[in-house]
Amino acid sequence: MATTDPLKVYKAKRNFAITSEPAEGGAAGVGELSFVIQKHWASRLHYDFRLELDGTMKSWAVPKGPSYDTKDKRMAVHVEDHPISYADFEGTIPEKQYGAGKVIIWDKGTWEPLGDPREGYQSGNLKFEMHGHKMHGKWVLVRMKGKGEKQEPWLLIKEKDDYARPAAEFSVVDEMPDSVRSLPMPGQAKAKGKATSKAKPAAAPAKAAKAAKAAKVPPEAVKAGLPATLSPELATLVDSPPSTPEDWIFEIKFDGYRLLARVEGKQVKLFTRNQNDWTHKLRKLEQGLAAMKLPDGWYDGEIVVHDDSGKPDFGLLQQAFDGADTAEIVYFVFDAPYCNGYDLREVPLETRRAMLKRVLAKAPSGMVRFSEEFGNDPHELVVAACKMGLEGVIGKRRDSRYVERRSPEWIKLKCGQRQEFVIGGYTDPQGSRTGIGSLLLGVHDEGGVLRYAGNVGSGFNEATLRELKKKLTALGSDDSPFPPQAVAGRKPHWVKPALIAEVSFAEWTKTGSVRHAVFHGLRDDKPARGIKREKAKHMEDAMATAGKAGEPAAPQGKLPDSLKVTNPDRLIDAQSGTTKIELVRYYALVGELMIEHLKGRPVSLVRAPAGVGGELFFQKHADIGKLPGIKQMNQALDPDHPPMLEVGSVQGILSAAQWNVVEFHTQNATGKGYEAPNRMVFDLDPGEGVEWETMQEAATLMHAFLDELGLPNFLKTSGGKGLHVVVPVKGGKDWDTVKDFSQAIVQHMAMTLPDRFAFKSGPRNRVGKIFIDYLRNGRGATTACAWSARVRPGLGISVPLAWDELAAIKAGDQWTVKNAHTRLDRGNAPWEGYAKSAKTLTAAMKQLGYKPA
Repeated sequence: MATTDPLKVYKAKRNFAITSEPAEGGAAGVGELSFVIQKHWASRLHYDFRLELDGTMKSWAVPKGPSYDTKDKRMAVHVEDHPISYADFEGTIPEKQYGAGKVIIWDKGTWEPLGDPREGYQSGNLKFEMHGHKMHGKWVLVRMKGKGEKQEPWLLIKEKDDYARPAAEFSVVDEMPDSVRSLPMPGQAKAKGKATSKAKPAAAPAKAAKAAKAAKVPPEAVKAGLPATLSPELATLVDSPPSTPEDWIFEIKFDGYRLLARVEGKQVKLFTRNQNDWTHKLRKLEQGLAAMKLPDGWYDGEIVVHDDSGKPDFGLLQQAFDGADTAEIVYFVFDAPYCNGYDLREVPLETRRAMLKRVLAKAPSGMVRFSEEFGNDPHELVVAACKMGLEGVIGKRRDSRYVERRSPEWIKLKCGQRQEFVIGGYTDPQGSRTGIGSLLLGVHDEGGVLRYAGNVGSGFNEATLRELKKKLTALGSDDSPFPPQAVAGRKPHWVKPALIAEVSFAEWTKTGSVRHAVFHGLRDDKPARGIKREKAKHMEDAMATAGKAGEPAAPQGKLPDSLKVTNPDRLIDAQSGTTKIELVRYYALVGELMIEHLKGRPVSLVRAPAGVGGELFFQKHADIGKLPGIKQMNQALDPDHPPMLEVGSVQGILSAAQWNVVEFHTQNATGKGYEAPNRMVFDLDPGEGVEWETMQEAATLMHAFLDELGLPNFLKTSGGKGLHVVVPVKGGKDWDTVKDFSQAIVQHMAMTLPDRFAFKSGPRNRVGKIFIDYLRNGRGATTACAWSARVRPGLGISVPLAWDELAAIKAGDQWTVKNAHTRLDRGNAPWEGYAKSAKTLTAAMKQLGYKPA
C-alpha cells in the first residue's frame, strides 16, 4: 500500500532546477528534536518557525517573530511541512520562485515536547521547551478557530517562566537580528526532571567553541547547501602597505577577469563579479573544471592569458574572447567560500586557503592553478612586481572572513595608475592611421553624471582599431553623454556610454583628466553605470572603517537603559501592525545614519499621539526640558517666535520618538549660516492618475536638466508617493533668491514639458501630471529628513538613492519601518561626496537667463 509523501505540497511549490532549497533529505534526530527559525525577506519580512516531528519540519510563518512577553500572542500561519535538511538552508530564493527573497538562519537548537507532541499537534495545543541561541524556556502553539482560511491560523505564545520579559524591556527580534549559521548547535537539552539554566537569552553557549574544535572541519565552518548565487569580496585601493605585514598574505594582482566557479556534481557554472553567466564563453575551462571532479563549492579566482614571457596580458585575454579561442586561458583560484558541503565564509582566510590548496593538489591541472602567496615584505613585492611589468600586489588579512562586498581587509597596491573608463565618443584618425584617432573617456561622479576624463590614443594595434570602430559605429549618437562644453578640440563622434575601456595613465590633472594614457582593452564584466574615479585610501583610514574581521560597524537597534518608553504596545499603524516600541527601535537602528542629515539644521517635529489617521501636531518651537538630545537654537535666527529646535544626537531622535514624534523635517539652512540656504529641494509630487514609471521618468528629466545647469543633485525617496531631488549649494545667496531661482527652474520644466509637469499646485491643475514643489525652498519651509518615517499607512521611510538605482525602485515608499534593515547595507553611501560637491548658483542662473530681483 502506497504511503502519502508528506513533502508533496512542499515539492509542488518549488522548481529545484532553479532554487537552491533542498528537495528532501536530512536525518531525523536521535533522542532529541531540532528546531530552526529562519528570517525570511519575501514579499513581507516574516519568521519561519520549524519544529522537527515525525521525519519532517512542521512549519509556521510568524510575521512579527517571537516575543518573550507573555502578553504577546504572535500570529503563526501553519504552512506545508519542510524536509529536515531545510534547517540548514540559508541563501536567496530566486525571483519568480515561491517565497522569493533572502533567508537567514535566525536561530537553531533543540526542543522538548511537554506532553505527547503528536497529540498536542493534532489537537492544536502544542506545548514545548526550547534550547537555542536566542530561544529559551517554555512556549505554546495554539490553533485558532478558523474562518475558512486556506492556511490554519495559530498563535505562538511565551509561557510564564524565568525567561519571560516585557516587550518594553526586550525585543529578541530587534536586539538579536543576525544569523546564527556560523554558530554550532547549542548544547544538549537537559533531561526531564533536571534543572535547566535560568540565564537570559544569550548569543551562544559558552562551550560552543570547545565543542566545535572536536569536529574534523574548522570550528567556524557551517554545514550548508550550495547557494545559487554569490557576490565576490572586493579589494580596497590603498596608498601604502600595512604597518604589520606579518598579519597579511600577499599575492600577484592578476591582469585579467575576476571569475567565480560554481561546482555542483557534474555541473560547472562560471560567473563574472556581477553574476553574469559566462559558462557559454568559457567552454574549455568549464570542461577542464568538470574533469577535475572538485568537491561541490564556490571557487573564487581570476582568468588570465600569459604572453611569451609568462606575464599576464589583459590585451591577449581580450583577443582570446574576441577570437572565441579560450584555450590559453588559465584560471588562478585564490579562495573557496563554500566547499564540500560547508559554508567557509566565517573560517579565517589562511585556513580557507590551506583547505583550497589541498583540494586543488588532489586534481592537478595546467588550466586551473592555486594562487600562491609571495613573501611578507610588501615594499619589496611591489617593487619586484613593477619591474616585471605586473599590475601590482593584492594583500589580505590572514584572519579575515569572506564578505560579499568591498572590504578593507583585502587591499590593492598598484604599480601605477590604472582603472576602467566609460567610452563617450571618439575622434577621426590622422595621417595613415585607420579606424579611430582616440577614445574620449569618462567617469561618473557621485551624483551619477558622466564627467569627461580626457582621451587615450595609444596602445592600439590595427586589429583593435578596426574592431573598436565597428563597435563604436553601432553605438553612434547625436548627443554628447557629457555635460555641455566638456570636450574641447576636434569635433568628436558621440556614442552611447555603454563600452568600458581599461586604461593605464601617468596621473590625473587638476581639471580631472588623465595624462599619458595607454589603452589595454575593453571590459564587459562590469556595468558602465558603476564606473567612477578610483581613489586610493590611506591605509590607516581604510582599516579604521573595519570592525572585527573586516565588518563595518552597523547601527544597532538596542535602546539605552536610560530611555523609558511609555505605552510601548500602542498601535501606531494598523496597516503594518507597527507599535510605538517598534517605531522607537527603528529610530535606534537608523539613528547614526539619520543624524548626518539632521545635525545643525532647524527641525519641525510631527507628533502623532493617536498614530496614522489620528490628529497630528507640528512642533517647530517646544518645551524641550524633557527631551534629552534636542536643543534650542539661537533666538536671533527667528526673533518673532520662540527659539527653533535642533536634534543634535541619536539620543534626541529617540527621546522625540518616545514623545510620539513620527516625522522629522529639516530646513534648507543650518543655524550657523541661517540667512544663506545651503541646499535646494525639489519635491516631485504626482497628481491623480500618475503611474510610478512616469515619476521615474520625471526624476530622470529633472536630473538631466540640473546637470545641464551644472548643479550637482542627489536623489531620495519621499517615503510616500514621490521623490525628492536635493541640490547642495554654497555661495551665500539669500532665502528669496534661492526660492525664486528654484521657481524659475520649475517654471522652465513646466513650460518645456507641459504634458508632464504642472506649474500650479492645485489638484485640478495636475491631474495626470507632476507638480515639482519649489515652495520647500522658502524661509522656514521644511522637507522630510532622510531616514524619517512618514505618518502614512505602512510607515514608509525616506531613503537616499544613487541615480543608477532609480530604474529598479518600485515606489516612493518601497522601504518602510518594517523592512528598513534590508537597506542598511547601503546606508548613506549613495550620497557620498554630497557636501564636497556643493556649488554656487551664479553660473546656473546665468545659463538659465535668470536675474535676481
